[in-house]
Amino acid sequence: MLPQAPEEAGYYVHGTPPNGGGQYAHPAMMTMILFVEREWAAIDSRKFGVGNISQANGPAYEKHESHKNGLQVDIRPIRKDGRHEAVYWYQVDDYDQAATGKLIALFHAYPGVRKILYNDQHASPFVTPYKNHDHRFHVELSV
Repeated sequence: MLPQAPEEAGYYVHGTPPNGGGQYAHPAMMTMILFVEREWAAIDSRKFGVGNISQANGPAYEKHESHKNGLQVDIRPIRKDGRHEAVYWYQVDDYDQAATGKLIALFHAYPGVRKILYNDQHASPFVTPYKNHDHRFHVELSV
């Protein structure tokens, strides 16, 4: 399970089920998240939100059919105010497109990233639009 409240980490957690029940990760995913959070913390004081990864032993759960093997993660876009809340890419007063683009670039540069799904195509050239991905981007690893 992804550490839920590490001090000084560059991320915070959220998602379903609560209390980390949907944040079981393949070792490769865990390594990627921890690597990206260190890189992110070096360039920005705001934390990024790590959402659903997988449930223990991989059962399917609502709206996350692909999240079964711990190799997919949903990440929240960066808010201008740094609050640990969801933000939609079209909420221009709250959404930080430039910072979100930098975060996406960090994930994209990590070896083994297969795809990144997100509906703000202006944030990054590395994203592919996908339904219901206006307030999160989906990163998938291959191993």
